[in-house]
Amino acid sequence: MPYLLSLIATPLHPIVDAGLVSEAMAVAPVFDLPVWLAEDIAAEIPFPASPSEAAGIEAAVREVIGARPVDVAVLPDEHRRKRLLVADMDSTIIGQECIDELADLVGLKAHVAAITERAMRGEIAFEPALRERVALLRGLSVDVIERLLRERIDLNPGARTLIRTMRAHGAHTALVSGGFTHFTGPVAEKVGFQEHHANELLIENGLLIGLAAEPIKGRDAKLAALQDITARLGIEAVQTLAVGDGANDLGMIEAAGLGVAFHAKPAVAAAAAARIDHGDLTSLLYLQGYRRREFVD
Repeated sequence: MPYLLSLIATPLHPIVDAGLVSEAMAVAPVFDLPVWLAEDIAAEIPFPASPSEAAGIEAAVREVIGARPVDVAVLPDEHRRKRLLVADMDSTIIGQECIDELADLVGLKAHVAAITERAMRGEIAFEPALRERVALLRGLSVDVIERLLRERIDLNPGARTLIRTMRAHGAHTALVSGGFTHFTGPVAEKVGFQEHHANELLIENGLLIGLAAEPIKGRDAKLAALQDITARLGIEAVQTLAVGDGANDLGMIEAAGLGVAFHAKPAVAAAAAARIDHGDLTSLLYLQGYRRREFVD
């Protein structure tokens, strides 16, 4: 079966040069000539192998790379370019956890962030953890959300390029979050997603009442969104890509044709078909075989 070994560096530290590629290729005698997707940033090397052989080669290359900031992935050479991208928002498309930033406005960021971290690691169930955190926001003016979006919420590097490039090549893109529509709507519009799905904060007289609309959208809802959109578009699961960082992303990551853990919690990184620990979101384009000259910035 044909596979591809991908080596991807962060653009901030472009170290995927001929020497590093040669080091990686030395672990197995089966590699073909490398293909350069972006000078010093991304290269891929074709090779034939069984699934078990491919896993062994990935492990061996990771050992060779060591602590150098280069992401390694071994993926099948079939169905490379995906027709659907489903992405998590908090700590994936944006650099923050929105609920933690809201909690900061009532002096509870450290407390809420600790709950968020445990939920994202899968140590506690997502739904009750969200209810607990939302309850602490009772009485907060909804007007502060616009200010948060303007002053504190930043896109992760490569977010716009990822979405624009995939859309330019015919893919559909959806932002699917366990957060809130007050954030996913503006973020989706800013980045260029065609649709967004998230929880709804309940509001009375312009104030948060400490509740979110039920049922809470967590791991199962994200998986359902992936499946529903796939069915609506009439495409196969193998043509889908899901990316996220937390435990509530695991369902869609495991079900997608390509599931990517992006700067993710350990359990998520261990379960995903590919993990990006160093690169930015354009790494997802390199995993699909896009060359830098094909990017739409």
